[in-house]
Amino acid sequence: MTSIVLVDDHSLLRMGLASLVQSLGYAVNFEADDGKEFIEKLAKSNLPDVVLMDINMPVMDGFEATLWLKQNHPDIKVLALSMYDNENSIIRMLKAGAKGYILKDSEPAELKAAIDALVNKGYYYSDLVSGKLIHAINKIEDEGSTVNTLANLNERETDFLKYACTEMTYKEIADKMFVSPRTIDGYRDGLFDKLHVKTRVGLVIYAIKNGIVSV
Repeated sequence: MTSIVLVDDHSLLRMGLASLVQSLGYAVNFEADDGKEFIEKLAKSNLPDVVLMDINMPVMDGFEATLWLKQNHPDIKVLALSMYDNENSIIRMLKAGAKGYILKDSEPAELKAAIDALVNKGYYYSDLVSGKLIHAINKIEDEGSTVNTLANLNERETDFLKYACTEMTYKEIADKMFVSPRTIDGYRDGLFDKLHVKTRVGLVIYAIKNGIVSV
């Protein structure tokens, strides 16, 4: 039977998730409030097949805990849990070692599909996390510090690219750069064409791969 560990600082949500996981036919090894407690309990328990990892937690968050797992128990698969489909959080969790990303308000059937995919395939593709994105993140990791040939970006395009890798909305970036939202749309669309990408996630991947920003 597939064994699961739940790491989430919201006790009621975690208890409900534990019941759901068991009803789907999996075993729950243990639960933890945060990454630190998870690591402490992991040392005293059998290793699970999958960890359902919340992202925003006190003491040690999901990014740190997932990275620790990647370095110490790389065979344990992490499925990231979040309330939001934030592009930067998705990229950071995948870079830290998560093999899939699912929203907390997903249907039980999707959760089951995600867990089964992690166990059987080693990863979970979804509308949020495409296979292309996972492979891009893995390629970044494999290449290490290797920097690809940079496109010919001007200073304003580079500034916009850095801001695009933050939590800021395009409107907030426009205010930060003292330009109109229409100008920001122009920077974005121009970079889409120049870098041969179609989404903001694509811009972030390019920036990470080429050392413009770090995760």
